Amino acid sequence: MEKMKKKPHSITAGILLVTVLLPLVITDDYVLRILIMSGIFVMLTLSLNLVTGFTGQFCLGWAAFYGIGAYTSALLTMKAGLSFWLAMPLGGLMAALFGLLLGLPTMRLKEIYLAITTLGFGEIIRLIMLNWTDLTRGSMGLPGIPAPSILSYEISSNQAYYYFILVLVLITVAAIRRLIDSRTGRALIAIREDELAAKSMGIDVTAYKMLAFAVGAFFAGLAGSFYAHYTSFIDPHTFSFTESIAILAMAVLGGLGSINGSILGAVILTVVPELLRGIAEYRLIVFGLIMMAVMLLRPQGIFGKARENSTSRAKARGRGGVRIGSA
Repeated sequence: MEKMKKKPHSITAGILLVTVLLPLVITDDYVLRILIMSGIFVMLTLSLNLVTGFTGQFCLGWAAFYGIGAYTSALLTMKAGLSFWLAMPLGGLMAALFGLLLGLPTMRLKEIYLAITTLGFGEIIRLIMLNWTDLTRGSMGLPGIPAPSILSYEISSNQAYYYFILVLVLITVAAIRRLIDSRTGRALIAIREDELAAKSMGIDVTAYKMLAFAVGAFFAGLAGSFYAHYTSFIDPHTFSFTESIAILAMAVLGGLGSINGSILGAVILTVVPELLRGIAEYRLIVFGLIMMAVMLLRPQGIFGKARENSTSRAKARGRGGVRIGSA
């Protein structure tokens, strides 16, 4: 048993060691940029998975929180003169605030109704970014966003940004894993599995759902802040519905309700399209076939666990708790 416990820890330590040493082996800026973007999407996928995978709240407007964090951080540094190290957490907090504001009127909604509402929220935020030209410059975007600096050292190289996003990813993984392993996490999973049963056990369903939205939005806002200062330019088109679908696809591919799946799904859907650039004419076809194959072979995602739907559970309870398989 002890060997079995040690094995996952040794695998995790080995993967972490490889990721730390990677920039020492790979010096190509293009490859490092892909890895940095993978880190950003890992944060976004983890934050969405907290809401959709662990709490069961289907969201189609997650890029809105990504954009709120990016624009908040960029505007605070450019127009208010704040340090990046203050603007970044404030960007996350602003996204969390909007997560709470979204949660207040929508927590009684379920399934497709919640999905449509969050889709509308994402489009509203994008249109505000696009049309509030006095503040955001609209479709022209915000150029010249300052890079982060520590004392007199400015973070400018891709190697430095790689280690920066790696630290942020590790913080995100640790925070979400700690949350899921806690009493709060068990309450979120109970809500996902059976909301009515969770209520009957005394769980404040609305409060826990809002907490999941706020925490997830916070980390999405941090990812947005990092992206804004890394690229030094943002515009509303980056935070569109298409981006929300891409983040959701990463979570589904890796497996809803799986932290390891979120990481793997984000890395695959960031790296594979770049690997297929050599066959530009057929890139989307090949990519689509790969996605179809994965979904056919593993419909629950790479790391996801197959779960019975509510109808199957009801039938099982009606048969004395014994699930009878079909012939």
